Amino acid sequence: MKNHLFTFIAIIFIFSSCHPKVAKKIEEPIMKKEVTVAKSSEEVKLPGDTSLPSSDVELSELIKKGDGNYKYSVEDFFRTPDKSRYQLSPDGTYFSYMGSYKRRQNIFIQKIGSDQAIRITSETERSISGYFWANNNRLVFIKDSGGDENFKLFAVDKDGKNAKDLTPFEGVRIRIIDALIDQPNELIIGMNKNNKMLFEPYRINIESGEIIQLAENTNPVEPIDSWQTDHDGKLRIASKLVNGTTTVLMYRKTEADPFKEVLRTNFKVSVVPLFFDFDNKDIVYVASNQGRDKTVITKLDMNTGKEVGTPLFSHPDVDVQQLIYSRKRKVLTAIAYTTDKPQYHFLDKSRENLQARLEKELPNYQVALTSVSRDETKYMVRTYSDKSLGAYYFYDKTTDKLEIDCVEAKSFSSNQGLTSTIFSNLSVVLS
Repeated sequence: MKNHLFTFIAIIFIFSSCHPKVAKKIEEPIMKKEVTVAKSSEEVKLPGDTSLPSSDVELSELIKKGDGNYKYSVEDFFRTPDKSRYQLSPDGTYFSYMGSYKRRQNIFIQKIGSDQAIRITSETERSISGYFWANNNRLVFIKDSGGDENFKLFAVDKDGKNAKDLTPFEGVRIRIIDALIDQPNELIIGMNKNNKMLFEPYRINIESGEIIQLAENTNPVEPIDSWQTDHDGKLRIASKLVNGTTTVLMYRKTEADPFKEVLRTNFKVSVVPLFFDFDNKDIVYVASNQGRDKTVITKLDMNTGKEVGTPLFSHPDVDVQQLIYSRKRKVLTAIAYTTDKPQYHFLDKSRENLQARLEKELPNYQVALTSVSRDETKYMVRTYSDKSLGAYYFYDKTTDKLEIDCVEAKSFSSNQGLTSTIFSNLSVVLS
């Protein structure tokens, strides 16, 4: 079962507007006859002080403070970033980012080591909501139309050619279930194609657009609201909602078997499957608060619905919900959680050393890995703090070289041999 890459579908922008003609029509009186509203003999006193708290003099002084030549304007805080959402191609030879084109967010591609980027999409009516590399040549992205939130799936080659609408259905919304990293021409998506209230899983070919339905979800009274796969991309876990408050976790050993109920929890209890153990059998890592007051990372036997062993990690003050692993080495690497700031509990020395290496070169910032090559030698690194948006860096583990925005400018070397590049010009943690 893979990480859900589009948790970027979870990031949805809602805009409301009123057409001038509609606004004008609303302003017109509905009745021409004057209506008199009778008042009671005693005026109703509203609670609190309904007068403006600030005097005219105070307001005038406040307005004057806006005059002057300041370094930043209000628009600076709300404008779209020039570059964001950096990702690496699976082979680590290209990076991509979201950039502005005609006031809309589009995808740009740049070969690592080059200072020339090309734009591969030309969306002008609606910004692209999210994207990722499906393989070394092809990227997929989602966007809706006019803010209707019916997100469609599209694919395009890294040179901007062979663009294709993969879900050309009106009024249908998609969600990503599994990017199928080991099957580079296919994805598993959820789609409410047959019933607008219910999402069903489909396997889709990103080259031909061929779609195969994998399972049915036909009961709106007890809807299946989640589908999950194992490490081979097989659909083996589902959960449904019963009576609006009870979650039923279901499991099957193979796709040929029917789903069977494993566990029922009420709205106070959360047991969330994260991914299968690496042998792909019946043990699943979960984030669970069952029998405790905070969420911990532990194992669950999907045959019995019982926890296996003791929790991998718990924290006395906060919930712990994120477990990280190396896809190449098939080992658990870290557990991420947040106290006053993001923290890691490392399970793997190699990953711990990498984090320490980056944090030493990038002090006073939070450091997160947002993208990694398939061979886990190249990384996209994001820094940020409570005072700064930070920057994106490209780190090559084989050369121990760190570059900001992947463009060389002024370099400096540390006494540890790591070269950082300064160039004046998002967070899923991976590997």
